Amino acid sequence: MAFEYQGGDALNYYPCRYGQSKLLFRGPAKSLNGDFVAAIGGTETYGKFVARPWPDLVQERLGLPVANFGHMNAGVDVFAAESEVIEAAQRARVTVIQLMGAQNMTNGFYAVHPRRNDRFVRASSRMREMFPDVDFAQFNFTRHMLGALKARSLVKYDGVVQDLRQTWLVRMKALLAKLPGRKALLWIGDYHSPVARDPLGPDPLYISSRMVDQLRPLVDEVVQVQPTIMARSTGTVGMCFGPLEEPTAVQMPGPLVHEEVAEALLPHLRALI
Repeated sequence: MAFEYQGGDALNYYPCRYGQSKLLFRGPAKSLNGDFVAAIGGTETYGKFVARPWPDLVQERLGLPVANFGHMNAGVDVFAAESEVIEAAQRARVTVIQLMGAQNMTNGFYAVHPRRNDRFVRASSRMREMFPDVDFAQFNFTRHMLGALKARSLVKYDGVVQDLRQTWLVRMKALLAKLPGRKALLWIGDYHSPVARDPLGPDPLYISSRMVDQLRPLVDEVVQVQPTIMARSTGTVGMCFGPLEEPTAVQMPGPLVHEEVAEALLPHLRALI
């Protein structure tokens, strides 16, 4: 599958809002009356630079509308405080919750932007005491900050990571408790090129099997998708972006990854519906 880039408007995301939400989601907007599936997640669910992200593919093959509540660079915090999405998901036949990394959320060490969760806002006094020689004013993004901490002191960095993991579990359990209907966790494994390794670890960042096992009793299904070497090796083939967007596009899952996610989800969703 390939798409030829035709200029700045070649890929229209039809940005939309649901209800009074301040968040912009990928459209076109779906009717939340009648039967539908809700897809909650981050960048991988939104489908940046991809004409047909996995929610669209699932909708086509399942025969039910799929409301794409994916939000770029979202962490759990975006949805924990988003009543419009929670209320919509409560009415859905099934809700798919993509596992998002633990780095993009406010915690005991640092705060993030409430809607742009990848944006580092400030370090807590606890963090400053642990890293007194670090100038936190230099950081705008969580990954940049965490990478600098890892380079400074691996032992202290590991302490931050353990706290992030515990906080993530608490937030995820609280989010799932707000969704009483049928729900499936979607765990998308590392989709980057085999030669492009993130020094902090694979996405979703800091999430382990042991952590996911603690969430299994709270959901109907856990669907784990490890993209194939073929899907991971295609780079930006089939993606729509401008010349200046290539460095960002390289970090995004391509069409083949979305295809594999949709195919993995379909039998589970059919069983739940």
